[in-house]
Amino acid sequence: MIDRVERSILVVPGSNWKMIAKAASASADAICIDLEDAVAPDQKATARTLAIRALSELDFGTKTRQVRINALDSEYAYRDVVDIVEACHQNLDVIVVPKVNSGADLQFVGTLLTQIEMAVKSARHIGLEALIETAQGRFNLAGIVTASPRLEGLIYGSGDYAASLGMPMESIGGMDAHDAQYPGHRWHDVMQAILVAARAHDLRAIDGPFADFRDEAGLGRACAIARAMGFDGKWCIHPAQPEIVTAVFSPTDTEIAWAREVMDAYMVAQAAGAGAVNVRGKMIDAANLRMMQKVLARAGGG
Repeated sequence: MIDRVERSILVVPGSNWKMIAKAASASADAICIDLEDAVAPDQKATARTLAIRALSELDFGTKTRQVRINALDSEYAYRDVVDIVEACHQNLDVIVVPKVNSGADLQFVGTLLTQIEMAVKSARHIGLEALIETAQGRFNLAGIVTASPRLEGLIYGSGDYAASLGMPMESIGGMDAHDAQYPGHRWHDVMQAILVAARAHDLRAIDGPFADFRDEAGLGRACAIARAMGFDGKWCIHPAQPEIVTAVFSPTDTEIAWAREVMDAYMVAQAAGAGAVNVRGKMIDAANLRMMQKVLARAGGG
C-alpha cells in the first residue's frame, strides 16, 4: 500500500465543472470526483467526460486524485473505469468503489484495471478504496480486505449503511433524536469493525461525510469521535469543511512535542540496555514507541 496522508477528502460532483475546478485548489489532502450519488442518471456521461477533463487539465498540486465510480450493479461502472483510466492513468491515484459487498467486487475492478494498464503500457498501478455501506459489506469485511493488493483503504458510508439496516437517520453523519434513544454510540460496531479490518491489513480507515455543512460544531464532534476511535481522516462535502477536518485529524503541537520527547528518551534507554524508561512519571516501553511513531508520521503530513 502507498502511504498517503488522507486527513480530509473533499468530494465534489462530477457533473459540476465549477466545483471541480474550485476543489483543485482547496486545502484538502485529497479530491474525490464523484460519479455516483452526486450525479443524476442523465448526467452520468457528462460527469465522466468532466472527470477526464479535470484530471487532464487541472493542477491538483500534491493532493491525492480520486474518482468514485458508480456502483458495480449499475450500467455505468465499467465505462467509468475504462474511459477514465485509458485517458488519465497517469493522473489518477485512487478509484473509490462504492457499495462493496464482497471481495469479488474489488477483484473485478482490480482485474479490469490490470487489463487497461497492460493495454496502455502504464507503469503506474492505480489504488482502490472500498466504501463499506451495506449490511453485506459489513458482514464480509474479512474477505474484502484480502481481495486485492491494490486496496489502500476502507471508507465508512453511514447514509447507505443506515438504509441497508433500516436504522433511522435524519442527517448523514450527524447525531439526532434517534441517537438519544440508544444507550451508546449507534454506529460503534460498524466503525470499529472497519477500523480493525483496516489496521489488521495496514490499510487506511476513513470516516464518511457530515452532511450539515453549516454545523461546524457538529462536524468537529463527529471528527473527534472518529479520531478518538483511530480513524485517519474524513470525507468532506463542502469546501468549508476540510480545514476543520484536517485540524482534528492532525496531531497538536503538544502531542508532537510529547512524541519526540518519548522517542528521544526511549532511544537513550535502549542504548543503555533498558527496555523501558520513566518519562515525567510515565513508564514508556516499546508499545509507547510505536504509538509515538504513528503520531510523528501523521504530523509529517501537515
